[in-house]
Amino acid sequence: MSVEPAVRTPGDPQEGGRPDPPGTRSVWAPLRPLVRRLHFYAGVLIAPFLLVAATTGLLYAASYQVEKIVYAEELRVPVGGSELPVSRQVTAAREAHPEGEVAAVRPSPEDGATTRVLLSGVPGVNPDHTLAVFVDPYTGEVTGALEQYGSTGALPLRTWIDELHRDLHLGQPGRLYSELAASWLWVTAGGGVVLWFGRRRARRRIRGATGRRRTLSLHGTVGVWAAAGLFFVSATGLTWSTYAGQNVTELREAVGQTTPALDAGSSSGGEHAEHMGAGAPAGAPGEDIGLDAALSTARAERLSNPVEIVPPADSSGYVVRQIQRSWPEKQDAVAIDPATGEVTDVVRFADYPVLAKLTRWGIDAHTGVLFGLLNQLVLVALCSGLILLIVLGYRMWWQRGRGSAFGRPLPRGAWQKVPPQVLVPLMAAVAVLGYFVPLLGIPLVAFLALDIVLGEYAYRRGRRSYATAD
Repeated sequence: MSVEPAVRTPGDPQEGGRPDPPGTRSVWAPLRPLVRRLHFYAGVLIAPFLLVAATTGLLYAASYQVEKIVYAEELRVPVGGSELPVSRQVTAAREAHPEGEVAAVRPSPEDGATTRVLLSGVPGVNPDHTLAVFVDPYTGEVTGALEQYGSTGALPLRTWIDELHRDLHLGQPGRLYSELAASWLWVTAGGGVVLWFGRRRARRRIRGATGRRRTLSLHGTVGVWAAAGLFFVSATGLTWSTYAGQNVTELREAVGQTTPALDAGSSSGGEHAEHMGAGAPAGAPGEDIGLDAALSTARAERLSNPVEIVPPADSSGYVVRQIQRSWPEKQDAVAIDPATGEVTDVVRFADYPVLAKLTRWGIDAHTGVLFGLLNQLVLVALCSGLILLIVLGYRMWWQRGRGSAFGRPLPRGAWQKVPPQVLVPLMAAVAVLGYFVPLLGIPLVAFLALDIVLGEYAYRRGRRSYATAD
């Protein structure tokens, strides 16, 4: 969100306001130029990154519904009489695609939905992805195979958009752009809200306004309505970013709020990954109970659809976990001994620590799955609103004119007007935030250093201007 870049004081008659009542300017008056300057330059310099993030985020929110249409032939089949055992469906998938290894199986979650057999180590498939083989659960017919990524089962279209939004297809270095955008989004949004409510009501009206004032009023109105959502998107985006996300993880570990891990170790041991058929009777030495028995055991532990079955590997057992990210969340998981069929560990979402639940809900809402279509529509509206705010912000910058084709710069020296009792705690808070959110702190320090250098250069040439304490 860009800025209210005006340099007039709240009581400036050209802006249609009245002088502030006595006693209301003691703190806000010196802070306003500082907030305005930060909001303006953050908007101008960070807005390109926000624009890319908002545009790609809009595409991602829409991709869920588009994916259902594009891949309808793989995802849906006519409803049949009864479903085949999961092991037979896996056999059909392996006959069609013998390459790679079975990494997991996602049985048909509802009537008319296909089963996904996920293969890892398939030549030509990204090592971080799997090949999803789609099987008709009623006939065993393979309806297709597509590359899949992530716990939400993103297919090629959504995967491509997801990676565009996350790192611009540049890999780990590209993730810096999205973290930079998330780090500064809440700053620009918060600064805009503070500036907006610091203005007189008469100056917030759009009706009758023209030119830059109308653009400013529309920009402020849209920003205030979107602010809460933008704060949420910023905060949840940072929870799994590269640097700030790591700090969040370490903080959760320090206070004992990490997501519980399932212990999938097998008490009977053995490498059972090759025994993926119907299985032998539970308890038979050296045998594998099979996928169907493992799924039946998980059902007895109240794991309803949708679920994912991970076959044993090395000394681990079967893992069956719920994969529903929509409300109410289904995230329970069980570990099953492949030789005896006994449940060796259970993790319930209801037992997650508070911060683990909030993190899970926040990420799922950020990605548009928590509340399904409604969630995705809200994200589309937020992304569209952010794009509009950026366009209006740059338009205001252009409309300021006078001084150069790109508008007059805001006066320097605003921080010198802030009382020490306010400035010192403010700087301490900014330092703490900068430490935990490095891509906020580092650019802020760089901006301040550059601003000081430019200020000194202007001073030496006799052109230095300081902000007035409005």
